[in-house]
Amino acid sequence: MVLLLLLLTTGFQCKILPSEVGKLMEPIELTYWRVWDDEDAFEEIIQAYQLIHPNISIKYRKLRYEEYEDTLIDALAEDRGPDIFSIHNTWLNKYKSKIKPLPEEITLAYQYTKGTIKEELITESRTTPTLSLRSLKKDFVDVVYDDVVLRDENNQEIIYGLPLSVDTLALYYNRDLLNNSGIPEPARFWDQFQEDVKRLTLQDKQGNFIQSGAALGAGSNVSRSFDILSVLMMQNGTQMVTKNGSAMFHDTPEGQSGSGAPGVDALVFYTDFASPAKVVYTWNSAMPNSLDAFIQGKTAMFFGYAYNLPTIKAKEKLNFDIARLPQIDGNPEVNYANYWVETVSTKSKNSDAAWDFIQFATKAENVTHYLDKANKPTALRALVSSQLEDLELGTFAAQVLTAKSWYRGKDAEAAEKIFNDMIEAVLLGNLKVKDIIQLAANKITQTNK
Repeated sequence: MVLLLLLLTTGFQCKILPSEVGKLMEPIELTYWRVWDDEDAFEEIIQAYQLIHPNISIKYRKLRYEEYEDTLIDALAEDRGPDIFSIHNTWLNKYKSKIKPLPEEITLAYQYTKGTIKEELITESRTTPTLSLRSLKKDFVDVVYDDVVLRDENNQEIIYGLPLSVDTLALYYNRDLLNNSGIPEPARFWDQFQEDVKRLTLQDKQGNFIQSGAALGAGSNVSRSFDILSVLMMQNGTQMVTKNGSAMFHDTPEGQSGSGAPGVDALVFYTDFASPAKVVYTWNSAMPNSLDAFIQGKTAMFFGYAYNLPTIKAKEKLNFDIARLPQIDGNPEVNYANYWVETVSTKSKNSDAAWDFIQFATKAENVTHYLDKANKPTALRALVSSQLEDLELGTFAAQVLTAKSWYRGKDAEAAEKIFNDMIEAVLLGNLKVKDIIQLAANKITQTNK
């Protein structure tokens, strides 16, 4: 039998613990690796968790994005990696073999006080069911279920990670530049967006841009060009991949009317903005990075995420605002999700405790502490309404219910390079667009093999 020490200062009485509970109360240290957020973003969540699990401590480590993957992969291979780690939603298949999926139930020791006049510290063992697939679909926005539920070796659908937030692609715009061009608010649909771009674009006699209407059309100097082109394709009805992971964005979806492939049309629409022969020409490879161009006032509109806010806000004199991503008039609304998920290593010796902490941290009553500190849009349906009136996050939160992503193969970074090469090839104009996009689709499919 294990004795719980008498806490004289609090008036707690001793409670004799069964040996199995005593074993569960042995000290556990969970290591937690992430990028972007400092430890203070999790301070309140960790403190709340330790109130009910005082034997579990959490050692948080923030790594630079540039070093994160290499450090993580090396550490996992050498059995010195974290118990909990964060990965981008597009990396789940890449890391699947390194992830311990969510178990059906978790057994841990819990502590709580009982009584009023005579307080007693109770420690007991509890076995509780974990988050079900049904609850995942009910509680989180749709894109989360689509991304984090994978099939295991027995072909069973299992949860491999949970997010703390979900970011969405939105339209940042320079209020002064739109005001000066007589545009009261940014366009809600892409056809009007094209007209606004023409009014906002200014060139000198040599054809150099004095002012760009919008930062899009090219590849390498447009931040998240992959995401912008992807969402254009999806808004236009493109089937990005088949169920077995083969890329299909070059083809016409089965049962869809019309002779043209919607993915091809979206690619042409996108690259027109960087084509000197087009009336919407507003960008080229000589322009600086799109985020820098927006901050410097060289472009009126920039497509970005909530995570871009601190950088843009740092430019004190920039009069900017954020609008929802333009849509195709008459088509269902489609937005684009970009986020990270928390998961557990197969090497963890305390995987039950690790998954229990992730579930605790992602619950509505707890994750709000993180969202407020980190200034991030929610991943939970129950919290969307509370963020809609937020001056900074409202636009991003308004889009999470219609946000989507797509499985781009086991190497997401390779897929982004393939898209970049595809864009640049179209702008060169040496090959037919249909041939360029089919080659890109074939290359992405190859990353699955």
